[in-house]
Amino acid sequence: MATVLLVVDMQHIFLDMTITALPNILKLCSHFQASSLPLIFVQHGHSKEALTPPYKNQLVRKWGPNGSIATGSKDWELIPEISKIAQDYCVVAKDTYDAFINTELSDQLTKGLIERVVVCGVMTDCCCDTTARSAFNRGYETWLVSDACGTSNKEQHEAGLRGFGFAFGEVLKTEEVMKRLE
Repeated sequence: MATVLLVVDMQHIFLDMTITALPNILKLCSHFQASSLPLIFVQHGHSKEALTPPYKNQLVRKWGPNGSIATGSKDWELIPEISKIAQDYCVVAKDTYDAFINTELSDQLTKGLIERVVVCGVMTDCCCDTTARSAFNRGYETWLVSDACGTSNKEQHEAGLRGFGFAFGEVLKTEEVMKRLE
């Protein structure tokens, strides 16, 4: 089954949330690269126009312009370990939790004849969960990698995994994903 690794929002603003997930994300990236499987990276950001009133983007309305990630800022940049890998792959720009909305992600998956999406990154309970649910709803077998996701606290992390695992797809650990893809 054609499988892609989707690495979500591994950006400077979320650095504190990536600490435990990063080693496993790097393992997954290496495994996908060694197996000649595709990787796609997702990067969240808002244009100057979107951060200027009147706010049209729902996330900017919710979090305010100072709580939103400005495209091109240091907070927006991918962390160095991920940036080195991402430079050789597709990076999808998004401005909402769901990486499928108003992006090229669906086209990229169709073009690659993808049937399964493996999701990792941050935040477990926002962008990872929402994008994984959206992949499932679009007909993709979808795995959310529990030890390769991070968020603001343990309770939010577990809630995101629990909700996804209940109704949408499988929640797996990094080693399980790599073993299943052998």
